[in-house]
Amino acid sequence: MKIIGVRFREVGKICYYDPDDIDIDVNDRVIAETDRGVECGRVILAPRELSNKYDNPIKKIIRKADLEDVVRYEENMKKEKEAFDICKAKIIELDLPMKLILAEYTFDNAKLLFYFTAECRVDFRELVKILASIFRVRIELRQVGVRDETKMVGGVGSCGRALCCHSYLSDFVPVSIKMAKEQSLSLNPAKISGVCGRLMCCLKNEAETYEYLNRKMPREGASVCTPLGEVGVIVSTSVLRQTVKVLVNKSEDAKEIEEYSLSEIRVQA
Repeated sequence: MKIIGVRFREVGKICYYDPDDIDIDVNDRVIAETDRGVECGRVILAPRELSNKYDNPIKKIIRKADLEDVVRYEENMKKEKEAFDICKAKIIELDLPMKLILAEYTFDNAKLLFYFTAECRVDFRELVKILASIFRVRIELRQVGVRDETKMVGGVGSCGRALCCHSYLSDFVPVSIKMAKEQSLSLNPAKISGVCGRLMCCLKNEAETYEYLNRKMPREGASVCTPLGEVGVIVSTSVLRQTVKVLVNKSEDAKEIEEYSLSEIRVQA
């Protein structure tokens, strides 16, 4: 059985479909059924044989998008901007404690979704009634978290590059404070937090490398023997360079700090 990978958002989750013997290449647009309704997506992964057993049933794509479908898709994007402005105005008018993030039409125009953030529970029933009377389609409001908001809106990180979540991450990865400690980063929240206010996703990128290198690194304060047979104590370490600085006793009155690679020293038990 063959499958293809399809994205319905620019950096959204990859969904898998049966191409149903239709000639499809990467970057082609296809029409498929999703949990939100019929959508127009872009093929990210070319057709390939399904090697492992897949527990969930795999849906077939409805068809390959034609010129008319692409035109409708582009028209929907324009309508989404108008819908966003109208909904935002109504939120202000009703004085609702919520922040509108995104408006999104399903491809078949059967549903209009609005994504928002809020610090508390919001009674938006009146808003739904007003929007339904204006757009004459099924209205759905979805509350999202701050990380989802940042992924949808995008921005620039402290590194000067586009945010990871908005540029290439399909799903959020688990990030912990332990990763920052492993990388010897300052635990100042302002230094290790992203635009969303949560721990930066990029802490995960080098976590495995640092874990591996730290396992090889002796602790500070450990006694070691240098290449010249001198005994010293480790005063600092460089994980990436895999070097240590050792305080060596040269004589009863003289001590010096010297740098060695891990291969040059021997840790004393």
